[in-house]
This record gives sequence, structure tokens and C-alpha cells, in this order.
Amino acid sequence: MVRPARKVNIVKKRTKPFVRVQSDRFKRVPTSWRRPVGIDSRTRRRFKGTRPHPKIGYGSNKKTRFLLPDGFRKFTIENKADLESLVTLNRTYAAEIAHNVGAKKRVLLVERAKQLGVKVTNADARVRSVEN
Repeated sequence: MVRPARKVNIVKKRTKPFVRVQSDRFKRVPTSWRRPVGIDSRTRRRFKGTRPHPKIGYGSNKKTRFLLPDGFRKFTIENKADLESLVTLNRTYAAEIAHNVGAKKRVLLVERAKQLGVKVTNADARVRSVEN
């Protein structure tokens, strides 16, 4: 089992999603965030007691941004050449086989990754056990 080069504690400043203004009042207004633009909008003017806006201050730490919980970063691979490029970075990046790769090629990629010592996040996908 491959371990990450260093395990850093990931701190998320905010995990709750930013909710669109008045999405709780009307079914026709979805919850996905849109910036309020009304001329009298209390939320746009950032009055006390209104919803928080997404701001740059909520961003993640540069060292932990895009890190998976196990300490690796994700790298999508489609073929053997992509996998070979991870040999020197096998303690930093974990391979993720692309969705459009077929079952036969997947098995070969997972075998090769095991030889190279590269972690594959979705190694079990589309693999059927052989029945006798």
C-alpha cells in the first residue's frame, strides 16, 4: 500500500453550501448560488442578519487545496503513458482511471499501477469476478 509523502491536516473554512437568496421562499428559485443584483436587495448590500456571500477568504489553504482525504492529489489517466508519468510522483498523486476507459484496458492499467507502486482510487470499477 502506497502512503502519501506527507499527511497534512485538511481544514475547511466552510462546508455548508452558499444558498441563493429567497430559494427558501419560492420553489421556482433553486438553491444554487447566484449573486444578488436587485437595486434594493438587503443581501447584496450585506446588511446584518442576511446570508453570507462567497468570498476569497473562504478559500482553502494552498498546501491542502485539491487534496483527497487520504493525502494524495487526483490525476486522471486514460492510457499507459499517463500512468508511467506518475512513477516519480507516486507519493504525491493517486491515479484515477477515466470514465471512458473500457473494462479490459482497466484491468491492464490496474496491474501496471501495482507494479509501479501507484495508488489507483477507482481500481474496483467495472471489474467483474470470474465465475467458474
